[in-house]
Amino acid sequence: MAGTALLDVASGVATLTLNRPGALNALSVEMMQDLSAAARELAGRKDVGVVVVTGAGDHFMAGGDLKDFARHLHLSPEARLAAFKAMIVQYINPTVETLQSLGQPVVAKVRGACAGFGLSLMVGCDLAVCADDATFATAYSAIGLPGDGGASYFLPRIVGRRKAAELLLLGERFDAAQALRLGLVNRCVPAAELDAEVGLLAERLASGPRHAYAEIKRLLADSHGNQIESQLQSEAEAFARCGATADFAEGVTAFLEKRRAVFRKA
Repeated sequence: MAGTALLDVASGVATLTLNRPGALNALSVEMMQDLSAAARELAGRKDVGVVVVTGAGDHFMAGGDLKDFARHLHLSPEARLAAFKAMIVQYINPTVETLQSLGQPVVAKVRGACAGFGLSLMVGCDLAVCADDATFATAYSAIGLPGDGGASYFLPRIVGRRKAAELLLLGERFDAAQALRLGLVNRCVPAAELDAEVGLLAERLASGPRHAYAEIKRLLADSHGNQIESQLQSEAEAFARCGATADFAEGVTAFLEKRRAVFRKA
């Protein structure tokens, strides 16, 4: 797939690259469309064990492309309302929903600027690893916007409502060390080691138990709306489904034989 969002699959690892390096990978309308198409393709891939989302060049994504947004300023308020709503509902929301629904773990690899929809995209991933010189901001309020891409959904669940309000209302930039303290990223490594660190993590996840990973993701997603009784029942059913798979048999056998488990790739 060519364009502003590149999808490459090798050895069970799908790499989704935001590809506008000359514009700090800022989100243009074209990139919205390309990301939506890439997410749809991922949803249909059976040869993928993990997805890595990253940016081309020195940055992850510096937010929305304000030059693209400015092209709408000549429209009436009513026309702008309709245009922006259609844009988000047609492209942004399906991308986020599709990535969330994937059974495979999704890992953000972040260097440089991560702001606006870039931050929303990162916090919507299952795991995130950043370079120690990465910088972060919600950035929306600076241009009179509330956020999109799930920012108001994911941030309170990660950092709590009070801190999420601060991040969105003030929009202040913060560094990689603070992102790690807040739990927005799982690991922060020297910039020179980022590719190797994420490569090892992706290799580990790609060779892991895919049925169990899919169940873990589903259980975590459902837990926010479940009472304890419902969650316990969901866990029991997921446990039983995984217990009936070849992956479980291999895991137990490998443990007893004191060797590394070799899980199926599909």
